[in-house]
Amino acid sequence: MAVPPEVQERETPPAPRWQVISKKVLLFILHQWLLIGMGVACVLAYYFPNVAKHGGIIRSQYSVMYGVIAIIFLISGLSIDRRKLVLQLLNWRLHLTVQIISFLFVPAVVLAVVYAILAGDPSGKIDRSVLAGYIFVSCIPTTIASNVVMTRSAGGDDAAALVEVLIANVFAPFVTAAWTVALIPKRAEFDSWRYGGGDIDSMYRNVFRQLGLSVLLPLFVGQLVRWTWPDRVAWVLQKTKLPKLASVCMLLLVWTTFSSCFATGALQEMDTQSIVFVALFNIALYIFLTGICFIVSRPPRFLLSKPWSEAVFKPLSPKETIAACFCGPAKSTALGIPLLYAMWSPLDLYLKAQTSVPVLLYTTEQICVAHIFVQVFRKWHSYVEKRDGPQGARGDSPEMDMVETPTEDRASHTSSSLREHHSYLNST
Repeated sequence: MAVPPEVQERETPPAPRWQVISKKVLLFILHQWLLIGMGVACVLAYYFPNVAKHGGIIRSQYSVMYGVIAIIFLISGLSIDRRKLVLQLLNWRLHLTVQIISFLFVPAVVLAVVYAILAGDPSGKIDRSVLAGYIFVSCIPTTIASNVVMTRSAGGDDAAALVEVLIANVFAPFVTAAWTVALIPKRAEFDSWRYGGGDIDSMYRNVFRQLGLSVLLPLFVGQLVRWTWPDRVAWVLQKTKLPKLASVCMLLLVWTTFSSCFATGALQEMDTQSIVFVALFNIALYIFLTGICFIVSRPPRFLLSKPWSEAVFKPLSPKETIAACFCGPAKSTALGIPLLYAMWSPLDLYLKAQTSVPVLLYTTEQICVAHIFVQVFRKWHSYVEKRDGPQGARGDSPEMDMVETPTEDRASHTSSSLREHHSYLNST
């Protein structure tokens, strides 16, 4: 006599405690694979720096800075609707929020901290190359790759993030060099950085070549393929989980960054006070700037009480807010390091390496902190959707509603069509 399934379920003994705990630990590790991967990348960079350093065995200045970044933006081109990109280009509220915070507010905050340190540390316990490096960090554009990856992972508007990345990195080469030199303190201890200008023309050529080959070209190719075979692209993206590959590419960027840092010896030989200051200040600065971006993107209600204020302080949609919070505080290694070495090419290599430490550590720590914020913003977006409903949470214009064609919906439509086709063949 067969035993009913309900009785079988009741008779099944509970799993051992160690098995339950092991499963929870394994799931936690799988959910935090990106942070664990960053730790592994740092260890590999420390023990084998010559593999992935600039000019190393794998020639990372080409294989990673061009190839890996090109893969990330090819995936972005395949994933994002072309009309949505065009609409985000016209989103002046988002442009002002991100670019003003990135190029004006961040330099103002960093410069205030630098002058406070100079006033309280006349003996120079904090290395002056670190302070010069921070002024440079504050003036470089938002990062090219991780913004799009993190925004997509958090459920934000990756088209908005992509547009802000393109705007910042196109204009940054014309702004960063002059802005940095203008903000360097006019003191004798900073003369090396104020008067050590390098070959700016060569810098422009290198920067725009990298921007064209690693960002614009793969983005155009991805959009062209998506436009030509939309259903096939949607099906491939869903079945292969191709956007996950962009997160793996982030680990290669971290590996390359730390390999170059360890290879010069600049990080190992820097004094303890400077290292501790850099590590803690990076985390505090990134969290503070993320909070500012969130407040500016979703201002308090009292700022919206006046009729004239709504146009200025109009809240961004939750998805655009997530994009702004990842784009505003972030800074770019891929563009920052070439700019630094081109701007100060006459300086000693060791001094340039020391100056690059804030760039390398900030851009790496921002990925670690941003990975935590991915979980925070994902939960916040889910809360807003439950509170206001999907339509209210999205907060997009009617035009945006018309062009949004989620990959999952198109892919499921394609899959159902395939199933119907197979059923018809079997029936005949």
